[in-house]
Amino acid sequence: MATRISEIIDFCDAYLDSHSFDDWSPNGLQLFASEETESVVTGVSARLALFEMAEELGSSLIITHHGILHGSGGPIDARQAARLKALLIPEISLAQYHLPLDAHPEIGNNAMLADLLGATVTGRCSEVRGREIGVACEFEGDGLELDDLLERIEEVCGQTPLALPGGPGVVRTVAIVSGAAAGEIGTVADLGLDALITGEASESAVALAEESGVHLICAGHHATETFGVEALGNLIADEFGIPHHFVNIPNPV
Repeated sequence: MATRISEIIDFCDAYLDSHSFDDWSPNGLQLFASEETESVVTGVSARLALFEMAEELGSSLIITHHGILHGSGGPIDARQAARLKALLIPEISLAQYHLPLDAHPEIGNNAMLADLLGATVTGRCSEVRGREIGVACEFEGDGLELDDLLERIEEVCGQTPLALPGGPGVVRTVAIVSGAAAGEIGTVADLGLDALITGEASESAVALAEESGVHLICAGHHATETFGVEALGNLIADEFGIPHHFVNIPNPV
């Protein structure tokens, strides 16, 4: 049975409070191509391979964490035109939820990664555009040896993390800020935390980690942001009684 896409978007907007975020690109519906859908496809980033898979699955709605519109926009080049054709010709609508899916206290990337790692959220950290996006966490008991924490991250994220040691041998407290947040090391050090878990590193982060006394652990931008959008798709499936397909196209970065 088909469901109106506008109802799904209204549900997501309300659940994530998406309109309250000052983001780099618009959250919610980014491209309208269909009124209804019989299923929903989710993925981390808007890319041609994802759009082609959605067409194969017969879905008229894709929801991503990283959408197709960025910043102030610009000319539509051949790559962007190919993406638009892959949506418009089969009449597939596209929506994005970026910062709202990082920050949400239940299905947000950071909150879910903390839970999967067995860490307890104790507060918020890492302000982005006026909103605290990351989470501060602690491990119960005696904490974890750094190697044990890295093994746990690899198991959860599905790839070997890049570890830049700078903190104590036993990790008791961490900040989790998915995506590209290596520059938050100073904030993490000021909070007195032992480690920062994020997605991507930066060249300057090696010295910053060493000099700040904080471990920087980069588990992959893509890998740390699979959790929220998949969970959102599952919520939609439960709310509207339609199939959900999470398409995880590998990305090592």
